[in-house]
Amino acid sequence: MKTEKEEIDQLIEQALTEEEAEFYHKLDEQNLLEMVGGLFKGKLKWLTVMTFFVQLIMFGLAIYFVYRFLNTSDLAWMLKFGAGAFFCMMSVGMLKLFHWMEMHKNVLIREMKRMELQVSILAGKLKEKS
Repeated sequence: MKTEKEEIDQLIEQALTEEEAEFYHKLDEQNLLEMVGGLFKGKLKWLTVMTFFVQLIMFGLAIYFVYRFLNTSDLAWMLKFGAGAFFCMMSVGMLKLFHWMEMHKNVLIREMKRMELQVSILAGKLKEKS
């Protein structure tokens, strides 16, 4: 049994030309890997590359700090290494959150483009009827 979304998609595809249908399919939902790949396209790809690089450095530093934390017996140095590890992991978390928000933004933009396409198709049909 088809869902309402599948029926609507089928009706839209029937109304589209080949070129419009190809564009419509490009705007379809993406899996997680495609969404991550989408971060490396567009105007902010330089920022994505930079933040991924910073994440890698911060994660490496966090591992180093945890290793030093576990292998020291001085309480003052334990606090310093623990604070460093905490700061580095918080930084990684915040940068991950930034990437998830960018992926969400891209999904919203893609859905808005789908809606614009559907509205323009309906407007064209209304012009043809009148």
